[in-house]
Amino acid sequence: MRRTFIALSHPLYRTFWMGTLFSFLGMQMQVIARGFLAYELTGKNSALGLVMLGFGIPQFILGLWGGVIADRLPKKKTLIVAQLVIASNSAWLATMIATGHIAFWMLVVASVVQGAGFAFVGPARQAFIGDLVGREHLGNAVVLQQMSMNSTRIVGPGLAGAFIGIHFIGLAGVYYMTTIGFIITCLTMWDLPAGNPRAGRIIRSPLADLRDGFSYVSGRPAILNLILTSFIVVMIAFPYQSFLPSVAKDVFDVGAGGLGGLSTATAIGAVLCTVLVAAYAGHPRAWNFAPTLAVGFGISLILFSLTSSFVLGLAALVLVGGLAAAFQSLNNSLTMAITDEEYHGRVQSMTMMSWSLFGMASYPLGILADQIGIRETLALMGGTAAVLSVGIAILGRAQGAGNDRATITSAGPVPAGRGT
Repeated sequence: MRRTFIALSHPLYRTFWMGTLFSFLGMQMQVIARGFLAYELTGKNSALGLVMLGFGIPQFILGLWGGVIADRLPKKKTLIVAQLVIASNSAWLATMIATGHIAFWMLVVASVVQGAGFAFVGPARQAFIGDLVGREHLGNAVVLQQMSMNSTRIVGPGLAGAFIGIHFIGLAGVYYMTTIGFIITCLTMWDLPAGNPRAGRIIRSPLADLRDGFSYVSGRPAILNLILTSFIVVMIAFPYQSFLPSVAKDVFDVGAGGLGGLSTATAIGAVLCTVLVAAYAGHPRAWNFAPTLAVGFGISLILFSLTSSFVLGLAALVLVGGLAAAFQSLNNSLTMAITDEEYHGRVQSMTMMSWSLFGMASYPLGILADQIGIRETLALMGGTAAVLSVGIAILGRAQGAGNDRATITSAGPVPAGRGT
């Protein structure tokens, strides 16, 4: 247990970890509310995908610049400003729903604004972790952050599903609640260190910093291999989350409460598996588990597509959510652990571009689901992700990624608190 939660022994990180719980809770509640609202307004899988496309495009365009900003400017200010933009966007959408003026195009616009905000929040948040703990506990801290998000997935979807069904709360109330969560997160960050860039760093133009980030990654096969695997798995297989409203209604014939149950099942598996990953994230054999988890996640998604009842679907989603979260948290942990501090923001922005591709891929996958069926689409997504993950692992071995990571990690731990 001590090894699992060792990063929480750092007081600054503990404050940061507790504060981001509110942001994660708001995010998870909005996932359910957004999907439910999109399907209610249109009744189409492609509409769910279009909303995610609106979220993904700004992340794709701005994500790399978010990494540059995280490495150039104080991370705390970046996080607070971006979170306030997201909170304002959520409040606007809640007001439109409450006043009866909501339209599908507003949901798409809100997704674009939120995607732009998270393009800056994601890299800055991950890079800030490196400022709050030393390299010795960095991998554990990254996984615990992931566990924090997954734990809110247990509570958030169920709460959102229940509140949507309560007449005097409904969708508008859910969006107002998420607004409050984002604001609380900003308040908890107020007394944290500034998260200034590393002293003595070379001063370049933003464009030169971006090019330097690409050169850094291209010269390190281990990091490049991790980023490519994240691209494939997240872009192709993770969109299953976007189609849970369709699965709940068209496959299992359950309402908002059933949809919350499906999402909660994935979260339960995610928390259980990230606890295990947190304990062993720093183990040398962790490198061997990363591709195995990616393949296992793809296979579990195929199994889920074959389930014939709601109960079996819940059981399958525990496995799907667990393997997906284990892969993602371990992949992020390994990436951060072998990246030099001054490149944390840029490298994480490259990793997080997979989430923008996830949003962009959701739209054509939604069209495909409307044409061939949601079950067949989920099976195709899982099989493709598994096969390509194997291919990337084989390519990484041929490029000598194992030797590269051994060289990078030989430097040992660095002191905590650098750059703050």
